[in-house]
Amino acid sequence: MDALRSALQPITHNLPGPIRDLGISIIGDQCYKAILLDIDLENTECIKLAVSKGLGIGIIGASSIVKVPQILKLVASRSADGVSFLSYLLETTAYLITLAYNFRNGFPFSTYGETALILGQNVVISVLLLNYSNRAALAAVLVAVLAAAGGALFTDGLLDLKLLSYLQAGAGVLGVASKLPQILAIAQQGGTGQLSAFTVFNYLAGSLSRIFTTLQEVDDKLILYGFVSGFVLNAILAAQMVYYWNAPSEKAKGKRRATPVNAAPAKAKSSATPTKKSPTTRRRARSLYK
Repeated sequence: MDALRSALQPITHNLPGPIRDLGISIIGDQCYKAILLDIDLENTECIKLAVSKGLGIGIIGASSIVKVPQILKLVASRSADGVSFLSYLLETTAYLITLAYNFRNGFPFSTYGETALILGQNVVISVLLLNYSNRAALAAVLVAVLAAAGGALFTDGLLDLKLLSYLQAGAGVLGVASKLPQILAIAQQGGTGQLSAFTVFNYLAGSLSRIFTTLQEVDDKLILYGFVSGFVLNAILAAQMVYYWNAPSEKAKGKRRATPVNAAPAKAKSSATPTKKSPTTRRRARSLYK
């Protein structure tokens, strides 16, 4: 340990000012001194805090693109097959409430920042799903309703924190319920359709990481229970993704049954095949030789 400390301290004691200030702003002056200046790796509380902050920042960074593959997949296929609009609607509603609840309670941004980024991507996906399901007129209505709801949730004068806490409890239920339509859609169709594997597995990793960061930094059971239940259902979705990895959807199977690949082509009539002469033709032939 002494050898490691003597090797690292000349570096950590001479970090550039912006990096030093960033480190202090993330983990605090006390933990910055313990971990980076003193190289005290036995300070478990500061180590846990640093890991939690690192995970939180990583989740926020990953969440900026977590649903981009899903968006690209929908745009490329121009199909909503296998993706549940109800699932995204419920999740978007839950995320909007959760974002307002965390913001108004002043929780660290590193513990909920991805909510805002995923919320925006969810709105884009919901609009695409409506468009590819021949319900494009509802897209503008959806955006307007979400904007009005967001204004009410973030305004102190319209909604107090006590009522917002009740809504957050409901958001936890919505977050759980949002996964069920997608799970049922996959089970009914026998395939994952246009659902993005990248999104599913990143959600699984993110929800597990959020359990750890919430335990370390946020003393709020409502948020913790939401992440725990979300992890369980995300695990089910991930298991379905693995199980149906190469399985075509029922829609694709129906198309295959309608146009069998191995069907033998109909034999064309040969022009050389003799045709049977009618009685009228025979009488005309005899009259020529009379």
